[in-house]
Amino acid sequence: MNRKDPSNTLLSTTTMGLGLAALGRPGYINLGHGEDLNNNLDVAAMEARAHCVLDAAWEAGIRYYDAARSYGKAEEFLHSWLAKREIAADKITIGSKWGYTYTADWKVHVAKGKKHEVKDHSLPVLQRQIKETRELLGTHLDLYQIHSTTLDSGVLSNIPVLTELTRIRNSGLAIGFSVSGVEQGAIIERALEIEFDNVPLFSAVQASWNLLEQSVTSALQKAHDAGLSVIVKEGLANGRLTTRNNGPDFKKQMALLHRLAKEQNSTVDALALALAGVINQDFVDVVLSGAASVEQLQSNVKALQIPWNDSLADALRELVEPVKNYWHTRSQLAWN
Repeated sequence: MNRKDPSNTLLSTTTMGLGLAALGRPGYINLGHGEDLNNNLDVAAMEARAHCVLDAAWEAGIRYYDAARSYGKAEEFLHSWLAKREIAADKITIGSKWGYTYTADWKVHVAKGKKHEVKDHSLPVLQRQIKETRELLGTHLDLYQIHSTTLDSGVLSNIPVLTELTRIRNSGLAIGFSVSGVEQGAIIERALEIEFDNVPLFSAVQASWNLLEQSVTSALQKAHDAGLSVIVKEGLANGRLTTRNNGPDFKKQMALLHRLAKEQNSTVDALALALAGVINQDFVDVVLSGAASVEQLQSNVKALQIPWNDSLADALRELVEPVKNYWHTRSQLAWN
């Protein structure tokens, strides 16, 4: 797998990475997540499953791994896998995130009024979570990201938080931020303006970009041109771009995906990752596989083998949804 080494960032990454959002906790919003786990939610069983997928990713040449404090035990599973495989810090690139606290207590369905994760971009949370992450990942940690940065949380104007992030940056970690929602582009534009000691604070941005949601294209291009590593998440739109999406309002779109996948002798999953232009966009450094099984990971990796051309790009362009529609649909996906 090709390894990208942006000369003006702190990150060295492979074209595809593995995100651990669906591997570190029993409940997630991906379509069919419960089936992926075979409804075996025991911690030991899930750790073993995570290790199998991590092994498959390593064998496929993937060298970027992405976790978060709110991904249940994702950092713990990653820690135990690194120790088991005796992987040196200079052989792998690892990112994690702060700003959400996991509160589901290893349950798929939480009590009414409760949440699976609680957002808090305050200084105490940053100081607590960077300590927790470093205790688990140590010198393997390369990138620390603000999780789901928003304008209304005030994190991009919180001087104590930004100052602490600068201190962390100066200690040797790259600092990044992830974005979600209809304001992805505006958030990226704001973040690019932030400097400390006459140096841009952020070295990486992680955003949702896929066949259905491409509203953030220009902002990601601007970030890339400014020297940030661009990491794309939700390339399969939380399962909406897989064969598990059997919704009646998506039949036409799925038929198109099947036809083009067949023409390329590929799977719908791989097609969605590669032919949506995710991998082939010149602003993308890493696209994350959100695989919860070895089979899914292997299917995703096939995306790297699909030749990209203008006719495919044109055929897939009709799948793009209005940004508000996309994020409304995503907000309705059930934890399962």
